[in-house]
Amino acid sequence: MKLTIKIITGLITGILVGLGLNQFSPELFKIFDSYLFEPVGSLFINAITMLVVPIVLISITLGTAGLGDPKKLGRIGGKTMLYFLFTTAFAITIGIGLALLIKPGAGSQVNISAAEYTASQAPSVIDTLINIIPKNPIQAMAEGNMLQVIVMSIFFGLGISALGSKTKGIIDLLEQGQELMVYLVNMIMKAAPYATFALVATAVGSQGIAAIKSMGLYMIVVVLALFIHTVVVYGGAISLLGRSNPLDFFKKFFPAIAVGFSTSSSSAALPVAMETAQKALNVPKNISSFVQPLGATINMDGTGILQGVAVVFIAQTYGVDLTVPQLLTVILTAVLASVGTAGVPGAGLILLAMVLEQVGLPVEGIGLILGIDRLLDMTRTAVNITGDASCAVIIAQSEKKYEANEDEAPEMTEEMTA
Repeated sequence: MKLTIKIITGLITGILVGLGLNQFSPELFKIFDSYLFEPVGSLFINAITMLVVPIVLISITLGTAGLGDPKKLGRIGGKTMLYFLFTTAFAITIGIGLALLIKPGAGSQVNISAAEYTASQAPSVIDTLINIIPKNPIQAMAEGNMLQVIVMSIFFGLGISALGSKTKGIIDLLEQGQELMVYLVNMIMKAAPYATFALVATAVGSQGIAAIKSMGLYMIVVVLALFIHTVVVYGGAISLLGRSNPLDFFKKFFPAIAVGFSTSSSSAALPVAMETAQKALNVPKNISSFVQPLGATINMDGTGILQGVAVVFIAQTYGVDLTVPQLLTVILTAVLASVGTAGVPGAGLILLAMVLEQVGLPVEGIGLILGIDRLLDMTRTAVNITGDASCAVIIAQSEKKYEANEDEAPEMTEEMTA
C-alpha cells in the first residue's frame, strides 16, 4: 500500500507539473522533458520491458507443465479465448453506443484538413497463424514477438510434462529463474513512483490544456466507456462467474492498474500484474502464468473501446451517418482482427485503420485523434490488464470443480483397492 500511495502521488504530481510547465513555460518544459522526464520514464520502461520475454517464457512453460494434461490445457485455453473475444465485443459495443448517444463529433470544431495519417499494413489472420510457430526461437525472443514466444513456451511445457521426472532439473531451474524475475521486478518497482511522475509529466505536458479542450468530449466518451466496461462487464463477470467481491478485486489489483496506467504498456505492466494476481487475488501460478501473458498479447478491450468511439467520432466529424450493417461490420472486424494484429507495434492504430477501410471512412481521420492518443492509451492499458486479471480469477474459479474431481478420484481408487 505504501508503494501504491507513492505511485498515486507521483501520478498527481506529474499531472500538475506537466500542465504547469506547459501553460506557463513551454520552453522550460522542453528542457525538463528532454533531460529529465523522458530519460527517467524511458529507463524505467526499458528496465521492466527487459524482463518481459524471460518472464513470459518461464511463466508459460511452468504454467503449461503445471497443467500437465493436454485436455486441461485445451479447456483452459478455450475458456480464456472465449472470455477475451466476448469482452472485446462488449467493449466495442459500449464504445459505439456511447458515441452514438453523446455524439462527440457532431458540430466538431476540429480541423479536418489537419488530419494526417498513413496507414500501416497489418498482417492477415492467415499470415499470423502461419507465423505463429517461430522458425528461430532465439530470433522470436530477440524481436519480442510475444505470440511466437507464447506458442514456443507451450510446446516446451507440454514436453516437460510428458517426460515427467526426467525433466525435474529443468523445472527446478525454471522455478529458480521465476524467483529471480520476481526479485528483479520488486527491485525495479522501487523506482515506479518517480517513473510515474516523469511519464505522466511528459504525456500531459506535451499536450497541454488546449489539445485536451479541443478533444474534450471525445476524451470524456472514451474514458466513460472504459469506466462502464470495467465496472459493469469486469465487475459483473467477477461477481457472477468468479464468485468474488468486485470491490475487493479492484482494491487488491489497484497497484498493477497504477503501473499499467503510467507505463501505457500491457507487456511492461505484466510482471507486476502477474505477481499481484498470484499474491493478492490468490490465482494459482499455473493459471496466472498462462492466462495473463496470453491476455497481454491478444486481449484488447481498451483498444476495442477506442475502435468503437473513434469510428463514430470520425464519421460524425466528416458528416457521415453509419448504417446498422456498417456498425455491425465495425464490431465483427475489430473482434476478429484483434488477434491478427496481436504483437504488432502500434496495433491499436493499425486495427483502427482496418476498421475505417471496412466501412468506407477516410483512414486520414486517425490524424484527428493522434494528438491526445497518448493520454487515452494510459487508461486503455489499465483496462486491458484488469481484463486479463479478471479472466485469470474466473478461470481459477471455474477449474475448482475439476480439481475437486481429481482429488476424489484417488480416494475412490484406494477404497476400491481396500
